[in-house]
Amino acid sequence: MPIRIPDSLPARTTLEGENIFVMTEYRAMHQDIRPLNVLILNLMPTKIVTETQILRKLSNTPLQIQVELLQTSSYVSRHTDESHLSSFYTTFSQVKDRKFDGMIITGAPVENMEFDQVDYWPELCEIMEWSRTHVHSTLHICWGAQAGLYFHHGIQKRSLPKKLFGVYEHKVLKPSSPLFRGFDDVFFAPNSRYTEVWADDILSRPELELIATSEQAGVFAVKTQDSRRFYIMGHPEYDPDTLAKEYRRDVEKGLDIDVPANYFPDNDPSRPPIVRWRSAGQLLYTNWLNYYVYQTTPYDIREI
Repeated sequence: MPIRIPDSLPARTTLEGENIFVMTEYRAMHQDIRPLNVLILNLMPTKIVTETQILRKLSNTPLQIQVELLQTSSYVSRHTDESHLSSFYTTFSQVKDRKFDGMIITGAPVENMEFDQVDYWPELCEIMEWSRTHVHSTLHICWGAQAGLYFHHGIQKRSLPKKLFGVYEHKVLKPSSPLFRGFDDVFFAPNSRYTEVWADDILSRPELELIATSEQAGVFAVKTQDSRRFYIMGHPEYDPDTLAKEYRRDVEKGLDIDVPANYFPDNDPSRPPIVRWRSAGQLLYTNWLNYYVYQTTPYDIREI
């Protein structure tokens, strides 16, 4: 089944070119079915890239999904054309009286700042508080996961000696978790961050479950016992060349950056990277949508 997006969203052409079933709003309106309503709070500066990556993962399910894109109003991206934002994005004031089956909060390149130094932190806190009563299940990614763990559970992020950058091996700690249904015991996921959260801090909170970790990259996946919030520290949605672009960007800036670990063959940046995470990344998004949104959300969305 398709993902439902605006007819003219740039991601539509990209996804259709990959033979992904995308349904336009016109066609969706003529089907007698209630789609899942999923809100994506996109905090990344490269909004079109990020929205396309996430939409690609949401599309490969037997469910019809109505996606809406949300931006902050207290900080407006300088890296995305204003016409794109005005055409496809909404603000919190426009959705705060509605309810959603699912929500995704992306990462943002602000890890080295204290949370309260981030321009839109008060607005993000308001949105996360709102999600408790207006969203059935929320998926937090990377810095969005660290922000959620801090806001909801008081868990601090910790600075790393240097950037954690590459594709790392992870282990499923709870194989019975539906989030990891179909996963191998060991899977790979990209990481690109300067901070982390500690497993001991997670384990000290009885309302949280630590469900996947990495010896090299630390905590990967955490969920609340009631499955209303998920915290994913890596980027399972990344494209094959995302880390390569980040690496070359940082090299051009003159930053002291290592070659992404376990990414280029023989650690050679001149060679095409090896994708080790595509299937696991797809499964993670599909399983979250199926088992934690579709299977348990009320049919009458007003009951969320």
